[in-house]
Amino acid sequence: MTARREALVLLVCVTAGCATSQPEVSLEPQATRAGRTGPVAVAAPAPTAEDSLADLAALEALHELEFRSLAKGAGHVRGVLPAPRLTELDPMLAAPRGGAASGAGPTYDIDVASFAERDRVRYYVDYFLQPSRDRFTIWLGRLPRYEGMIRERFQAQGVPEDLVYLAIIESGYSNTAVSRSNAVGMWQFIRSTAIRYGLTVNTWVDERRDPYKATEAAARHLADLHEQFGSWYLAAAAYNGGAGRVERGIRRLREEPDSVSDETFFDLSARRYLRRETRDYVPKLIAAAIIAKDPMRFGFDSLPILRPLVFDEITVPDATGLDVIARLADTTSRALMELNPHYVRGVTPPRQSSIVRVPRGSGPAVLQRYAELPVNERVNFIEHIVRRGETLGGIGQRYGVGVSLIRAANNYVDPRRLRIGQHLVIPVSSAARVDAAAGRAPRPQPAVTGVRYHLVRRGETLWVISQRYGVTVENLRRWNGMAANDVTIRVGERLAVVPPAGAAR
Repeated sequence: MTARREALVLLVCVTAGCATSQPEVSLEPQATRAGRTGPVAVAAPAPTAEDSLADLAALEALHELEFRSLAKGAGHVRGVLPAPRLTELDPMLAAPRGGAASGAGPTYDIDVASFAERDRVRYYVDYFLQPSRDRFTIWLGRLPRYEGMIRERFQAQGVPEDLVYLAIIESGYSNTAVSRSNAVGMWQFIRSTAIRYGLTVNTWVDERRDPYKATEAAARHLADLHEQFGSWYLAAAAYNGGAGRVERGIRRLREEPDSVSDETFFDLSARRYLRRETRDYVPKLIAAAIIAKDPMRFGFDSLPILRPLVFDEITVPDATGLDVIARLADTTSRALMELNPHYVRGVTPPRQSSIVRVPRGSGPAVLQRYAELPVNERVNFIEHIVRRGETLGGIGQRYGVGVSLIRAANNYVDPRRLRIGQHLVIPVSSAARVDAAAGRAPRPQPAVTGVRYHLVRRGETLWVISQRYGVTVENLRRWNGMAANDVTIRVGERLAVVPPAGAAR
């Protein structure tokens, strides 16, 4: 195998795992395990930076929310949520749930039936159905993208599959979620725990953002906590608040190890032996499970459902920009970043082989094109040093790059916290990188709709491309922001070859 063919490694994957024999997962109306047709799937918008900020706001509100005894007449909690209207929730929670004997409603492999009518649980059902309903609808729409994969990995580790709903209250199934304590990803791992469970966290890669590897780590972590405490609800509490605090609380209860059960969690909560957030963690989980397992029962008749991701995997031998691979795959950088959120700088690590996910069916073509790509064309980014008065929007406009791409390439930098002298990685085209090295202003990248693009291949020139599409070289230069007499194009560069409707030819 020659050096130019080092990338010729291809796997075909779906969310449930990697195997060439697995069929592509198609989305049909969601069905519960009880066999009832669930909510109708409607078109789901792609996640955006604004979407992530909305997730963060909703999750922070959820974590700040505090249950108070209704007997004391608490009407509001920190001005966020009115007291639950329990009489309205009674009909929804009255039906028997859980266990093989349940004759109505879905069944669970965690003990929902024993605790569904607790005031603390009802309180958070009410929260998800009322002030947080819009956001909870979006989170329910994300669930089908990952549910099959999560359930399979949990089952492999002996973890109850219905702990899939933990990720609702942790992150809203967001891979880019970052908490105030710097817990990251769908399963909200802090750095030390992530490394302990085999996740890579460094300048180039943060596998806490990889939904597949992070789920495997979460499954092993939960299994270990269950082995330690003998209760899945105590394991969940330890996942949130730390095993040491749960152990100390149990010792204060003076319970024998054989008597510890899921009920023990509620005993610890009643005596305030756990932190406030942890006292409410399991009730939030149960509330989320009650709704998510049977959303139509609670009025979620249509959901913006995201399809499970299907993809090929290729191996690249050295640092390669996701924008480069996106062009080779005839897709967008945003699509590649969604498939590979763990490459936090938008580029694979240098001096090592890396697996990159590409859209299903594009793997062989990407491998062929990559093998023909010169080494110096694999990474297309330049470094920008923030100056006084600059904003991400202004920087993006200067280089012809969207703010979302700049944020993704820089570990989702906060636009409000730019510092003078801060170094930013800017994903750009090959031509822009050459212009920057020569001291020229970067070419603005085409940002119009209705344009047809051509992917430059080895041996092609502007004249050859112009003849193929029946346009002039001058038009190609104008449509692609090139200077007069500029003939520099690079293999893998994407050129606009048909202008948008109404543009001069």
